[in-house]
Amino acid sequence: MPNCARLIRSAWLRLAVALLPALAGAPVAAQTGEKPAVAIGADLASQAGTTRLTLTLSRAVEARGFVMERPDRAVIDLPEVNFQLDSGTGSRRDGLVQSFRYGLFAPGRSRIVIDLTAPATVGKIETATRPRDGAVLLTIPLQRADRDAFRKAAATADPAPAQARAAPPEPADQRPLIMVDAGHGGTDPGAIAVGGVFEKDIVFGFAQALVAKLEAGGRYRVRMTRDRDVFVPLAERVRLARDARADLFVSIHADSISAAPQVSGATIYTNSEKATDAESAKLAERENRADSAAGVDAAEAPPDIADILQELTLRETRGFSSGFARTLMGQLAPVMKMSAKPHREARFVVLRSPDVPSVLVELGYLSSKRDLEMLQSPEWRADVTGSMAKAIDQFFTNRATLGRPAPTRRAAAAAPVSP
Repeated sequence: MPNCARLIRSAWLRLAVALLPALAGAPVAAQTGEKPAVAIGADLASQAGTTRLTLTLSRAVEARGFVMERPDRAVIDLPEVNFQLDSGTGSRRDGLVQSFRYGLFAPGRSRIVIDLTAPATVGKIETATRPRDGAVLLTIPLQRADRDAFRKAAATADPAPAQARAAPPEPADQRPLIMVDAGHGGTDPGAIAVGGVFEKDIVFGFAQALVAKLEAGGRYRVRMTRDRDVFVPLAERVRLARDARADLFVSIHADSISAAPQVSGATIYTNSEKATDAESAKLAERENRADSAAGVDAAEAPPDIADILQELTLRETRGFSSGFARTLMGQLAPVMKMSAKPHREARFVVLRSPDVPSVLVELGYLSSKRDLEMLQSPEWRADVTGSMAKAIDQFFTNRATLGRPAPTRRAAAAAPVSP
């Protein structure tokens, strides 16, 4: 049986290599217009203190590597690559590699983030053409290093972070603007369910459905912080909403607690310096490490606001955020199961805009079989997005009734958000 499996794998690889020209025609690289290379295989091999990660590609690409500390990682930056790898490819541990993630990091750029089992440096990355089929083998050597050498390499690395996207000019259309934020993305998969279901995919599909529902109603302008499977830093998500002068920010997530598969239900979070409970604090801490998971320095929260007008604006924004959370909770409760504490507070970086009402919705738990089934159900998604749209309608109707203009952030000077 093992020999049979190897023969099948070998035949599949030969077929994939033969089809590489067709596969490469899928997405087009954003920066150069050139079709991205396709990765159809990734193998690990260790010997004498060196672990090699070898990618099988449709054509040669240039790659650069560097290391980061706390936690120990090696990061490989590449031009855009269409990863056609088997599910679970990055979960195998071998030598210096504990696991690795891969995906689109920015328009035209892909990234591989390797979690290390011990300090290591990235050696000379080499490319070779395999004679039998013309496939290109990109080999990334990781070489064991002592802690001092690793720390020095990490300190001198140039991560070259993703370019911040320029906000489009504000249109004449004065309908309220809703910014829908699909959590995680690209090299940051978020939570992973048994069977290889990624949070980033679940929440992106839900976010797209919510956007479609809101656009169909015609009452709002709607934008997304990411419109495909790409990594977006936490602070940039906040910056996108503020630069666009959004009137409401809704971040979509799905949690996971592998040690407690019986836990299920949705929770709505708003921002606070003090968490409602220890569980909320831990969740915020995990979500705030999203940048680190993608191989960039963790985002810093916006600085303290000293100006009295800005402080009043922040207080009003938090009040509106909490009011929307309660409205949303009332609309969602009839169509989905809510957690034991459906509205909680914690210090989420992505919710720290001082002038845009913001909520983070944990739709359920990927670790719960019941929740996972619902999260993948088109009927359930249609019911929940419909109820969320009703909550948004009610939120803006209430604000109009109170005589308050939707964009409260226009009444105060903008406070900077740290990158």
